[in-house]
Amino acid sequence: MYKVFLLIFSLANLITFQSIRAETWVLPPSDIDIFGQIQTTIANREETLLDIARRHDVGQIEILMANPKVDRWLPADGAEVLLPHRHIIPQAERSGLVLNLPEMRLYYFPDPKEGEKPVVITHPVSIGRMDWETPLGKTKIVEKKKDPTWTPPQSLKDEAIAAGDPPLPDVVPAGPDNPLGQYALRLGTGNGSYLIHGTNKPYGVGMRVTHGCVRMYPEDIQTLFERISLGTQVQLVNQPIKLGWLANSLFIELHTPLEEDEEMYENYAQMVAVAIRDFLTQESHDARKTIAKSITIDEENLKKAILEKNGIPILISQNN
Repeated sequence: MYKVFLLIFSLANLITFQSIRAETWVLPPSDIDIFGQIQTTIANREETLLDIARRHDVGQIEILMANPKVDRWLPADGAEVLLPHRHIIPQAERSGLVLNLPEMRLYYFPDPKEGEKPVVITHPVSIGRMDWETPLGKTKIVEKKKDPTWTPPQSLKDEAIAAGDPPLPDVVPAGPDNPLGQYALRLGTGNGSYLIHGTNKPYGVGMRVTHGCVRMYPEDIQTLFERISLGTQVQLVNQPIKLGWLANSLFIELHTPLEEDEEMYENYAQMVAVAIRDFLTQESHDARKTIAKSITIDEENLKKAILEKNGIPILISQNN
């Protein structure tokens, strides 16, 4: 029966992928943590790896980690490019927006309309640089603004002067030169100083390049802006190690920790081992408890995942 459900679930995901958008998927039930599919595309001489990333709604670091042997600027004509469209849902409430900073990816769980299946929508994002960290915690959307103006804070004005750049104006009007793009969602955290917004520099999406805000591709923030409502919950989490179930199989998805956490993750393999132990011992689903207690880890697959940290879910349990 469970295998039949998984087949139906996979077919539903495939139909969603082909007929709607690559980042919209049927939301799995609460005891399944993985959604999406790994896809491939073929490069040509007329586009960079970053062009391919934007076309398929993938961030810059994401596409590079998934394709370490493909040249960023001059991919070989006909080269196969892996599209990492499979994800483990972060350990957080499946509601509103969930943003996992090390992953530089946002997950949106809209309330389903009557008669519709619940879905999860995911997009790549940029986050704050090490010296301008994006804050963690739970907050909500407190304002929606189309065609926002931008008022550079004094700290950024001082930074521009120190770097020898042209001085920043007091206000940047709405338009193509506005760093916020055409749409902005204000978060309630930090006295409202943090935004989820568009950009006039889309090729920076998927990197740590902002001053604390969350930056999205222009087409992604437009879609999100149109769907999301004021008061929507936002959870910002820090999970470079993600674990999840698919049927009775355990998967792991690993990302490079944030720079400010490097000392904490100096022994990354040990942190992974602890995360696996905690995940299995804290299993709450009755059907999983027995499996979690007796599971055997595939050490070779786990070593490969730790070595690559490529953000792609990999099976680490063995069938007994």
